[in-house]
Amino acid sequence: MVTRTVLTGLTALALTGPAGFLAPLEWGGGPLTVDALPPIVYTAHRGGALEVPENSMSGLMAAFERGTAQVIDADTRMLRDGTLVVMHDETLDRTTYARGPVRGLSRKEWQQVRLRPPAGVPGRWRAERPPTVEEVLDRFGGRVVLMLEAKDAQNLARLSAMIHARGLARSVFVNTNKPWVARRAHDLGLLAQLWRSRGQLRTDRPERWASFVDVLDVDYKARDRDLLRAVNSGVPRVWAHTVTTPRQRDRVLRLGCNGVITDAPGLLSRTPVSGA
Repeated sequence: MVTRTVLTGLTALALTGPAGFLAPLEWGGGPLTVDALPPIVYTAHRGGALEVPENSMSGLMAAFERGTAQVIDADTRMLRDGTLVVMHDETLDRTTYARGPVRGLSRKEWQQVRLRPPAGVPGRWRAERPPTVEEVLDRFGGRVVLMLEAKDAQNLARLSAMIHARGLARSVFVNTNKPWVARRAHDLGLLAQLWRSRGQLRTDRPERWASFVDVLDVDYKARDRDLLRAVNSGVPRVWAHTVTTPRQRDRVLRLGCNGVITDAPGLLSRTPVSGA
């Protein structure tokens, strides 16, 4: 067994893996993989959308450099020419100075889009071009575990090819709300993540997904009984979204979740878990 200790914000984490497992790039070895994740995982949702501009390269870089999350999340969509880009919404309207559907743009037109710095996010942020998925993989791949949500199911094969070409199949979770897409991701040799809403969890039978889902991503607003059913489903990782307060985090951890997906990783990392 190999054990290494790293500092993330104010917290020391022991990262363990089997003997011979590849060390992260910062330690002179291969890519950082899920085998190095700690027992309780913090994921910076869209980079930590209450603390940085969501899905921006500067926001993702800030989340990485601050070290308050072990996984960094971003959303992916496809342009009309097949280019994969980082954007949550179907349209440009909410987060950029432009308007219209993301799918209507070409790669060249994407270069002209500028993100609008959000009100209420601390710090000073510039208007910048939203990144492509290729740029995010090349900047962060193997340096931190990534979570990429496939907003367009038809982009899964292209996303898979990009991940495999970089040797990152054990370093990137591919997220979706659709069980059949999660199974397809698994069949493509990817780490499959399946998110479910509070309403969906009322009738879900998550044990059916244990053979192909690596992370079950559950709504923290779900009832205790539904969260407990997810925790006991046999899926190895059950992480709760989208957590923004220590109280929300403490509840889902008490119920057995082993990670949180949060818009406020900085706040949670400096606030001890109640009763821990």
